[in-house]
Amino acid sequence: MTSDLSGKVALVTGAARGIGQAIADRYARNGAVVYYTDLILDEARAAADRTPNGRALKLDVTSTADVAAAVERVVAGSGRLDILVNNAGVNTMAHRVTIDEFPRAEWDRILAVDLTGLYEMTRAAAAVMKRQRGGRIINIASIAGLVPLRLQCAFVAAKAGVVNLTKGTALELGPHGVLTNAIAPGSTLTEGTRKLFYGDDGLFKESVQRMLDHVPLGRPGTVDEIAVAALFLADPENSYMNGHVLTVDGGWTAGYARDF
Repeated sequence: MTSDLSGKVALVTGAARGIGQAIADRYARNGAVVYYTDLILDEARAAADRTPNGRALKLDVTSTADVAAAVERVVAGSGRLDILVNNAGVNTMAHRVTIDEFPRAEWDRILAVDLTGLYEMTRAAAAVMKRQRGGRIINIASIAGLVPLRLQCAFVAAKAGVVNLTKGTALELGPHGVLTNAIAPGSTLTEGTRKLFYGDDGLFKESVQRMLDHVPLGRPGTVDEIAVAALFLADPENSYMNGHVLTVDGGWTAGYARDF
């Protein structure tokens, strides 16, 4: 899929690797100036340097000051901000336990990045986009925000919050020409999911086939398949989709059933 993003300026959070990098790469290949932002500046810079349209910024989405400074630098350097992708996110690996045993500190850590960080980025970008009378905000949610998964109470709560925040933001910013949508990936092959599921030493590798048995396509998604959805939501011709959650899960939630 291709799109004409020439003249557009995008900021992607968590763009040093995985889904964020794939989205940033695809935007850059389609003509946008793209700010690859991440806590890991060296990796963000390495990714951005592969394209003449790439720029790198260090960004902690849990820091209000960091967020404000990043958006200011984008506007100062490129004159505008047309596309924000809220991709930065974390989950827990050490605490796969029921809610009565789930540590408050881990809850706070996950919510701070996955939901409050998204709010901070959206708030800062929305002020710019309202002045421009246009823009796109694309939130990376999860199928875990649509249907519950066990032993991940903080993650499912955060991603459910992303889903409804997407819809609420669409209502508020739509009259200003700003479209807000989300993508809900299913299981996607990344460095993180290799550690959890798909690697030879994955923590939960014994449950992989049980999970994939419920995915009609029989495999995890790729980061580029999620990036295609993000390109579709950013395409200037896609001008009437607002408040939508685009599920990219190989059909997993089409007939949601599981024994895990």
